[in-house]
Amino acid sequence: MKTDFYTYQAQTSPHPLAMEVSHAEGSYIYNTNNKAFLDFVAGVSACTLGHKHPKVIAAIKTQLDKYLHVMVYGEYIQESAVALTKLLAEHLPESLQNTYLTNSGTEAVEGALKLAKRATGRSEIISAHHAYHGNTLGSLSVMGFEERKKAFRPLVPDVRFIAYNNEADIQNITTKTAGVILETIQGGAGFIEPKNGYLEKVKKRCQEVGALLILDEIQPGIGRTGKLFAFEHYNCIPDILVTGKGLGGGMPIGAFTASTDLMKLLQANPKLGHITTFGGHPVIAAAAHATLLEVVSSNLMEATLEKEALIKKHLKHPLITEIRGRGLMLAALTPSADITNQVVLKAQEAGLILFWLLFETKAIRITPPLTISNAEIMKGCQIITTILDDIQRNQAG
Repeated sequence: MKTDFYTYQAQTSPHPLAMEVSHAEGSYIYNTNNKAFLDFVAGVSACTLGHKHPKVIAAIKTQLDKYLHVMVYGEYIQESAVALTKLLAEHLPESLQNTYLTNSGTEAVEGALKLAKRATGRSEIISAHHAYHGNTLGSLSVMGFEERKKAFRPLVPDVRFIAYNNEADIQNITTKTAGVILETIQGGAGFIEPKNGYLEKVKKRCQEVGALLILDEIQPGIGRTGKLFAFEHYNCIPDILVTGKGLGGGMPIGAFTASTDLMKLLQANPKLGHITTFGGHPVIAAAAHATLLEVVSSNLMEATLEKEALIKKHLKHPLITEIRGRGLMLAALTPSADITNQVVLKAQEAGLILFWLLFETKAIRITPPLTISNAEIMKGCQIITTILDDIQRNQAG
């Protein structure tokens, strides 16, 4: 299988981890030799309820017995998509009541950018340095990392960049600006949280100049930070909310949410202002509804903050310089990219799945399922500290 993987499946890097997966359940992924790997990554923040959660599987099977794809998005009334969008509205502010379901987070970003331009009649989009919003051309255009963009230029024009958490840069948002897109917590940059009311101040400036604020919650959303959406920590309600990853409970999904009045702009002038064949797919929507319902009706969000404290308590080591983030969206930083690489690779050998962040090379991603147990957390932390002890001894020797 490995030979076929390299021969027939396009790769994203020269050296993938290349684990041959047999099955997965709970907090574990198993390889074809039936070795168990404790999952501290959750499919990069996507498997909110872990692997093969019984409520998600049941929802999928129920929908499978009814029908699969029947019509392009928005034409037919399909129960699972209606239930999902209604449940989202019930747990969002009144200004965020209408949701467009897409196939992925990056597609949702594209829709949000289009909506901002359509609503304002302006062309300028402002993003942040070191931002990551996806890899389709519009999303790539608002990525704040030139090394990943330059090979694909020219990109979408009229994009400007500001420094995240830099209050002086907020004045670069003007009457020319259609929308400002920010990650509520910057992901690829190293899980950077907003400080000193930064998001509130950006929203105030947007209101002053008539621009729309888009918050990207593809990673921190769906309970990962201890609240359903991270913006709830920072007293800032966006004009457009983008979600994905964890909403699907392991299935591919994205969504952008705004007011009903804003969303109506995609219906006319032109008609079909944003369309998709498979967005809102009934099976995926059923999985997402089951995932969201479990998150909002259980104690998982409250427990997430307790698990954050547990990780920080047990992941203390001289080679961990800082732990950034909130809830179960954490990044442990080491003194160098080399040490981080050693930890990620040696952890897999030891039966623990860790991963990197896109731009911050010294960061170890720790984003386990929200359902991970305290015992599993302590087990994973012990593996990490043991590896760091070995690295420290080798450095001393």
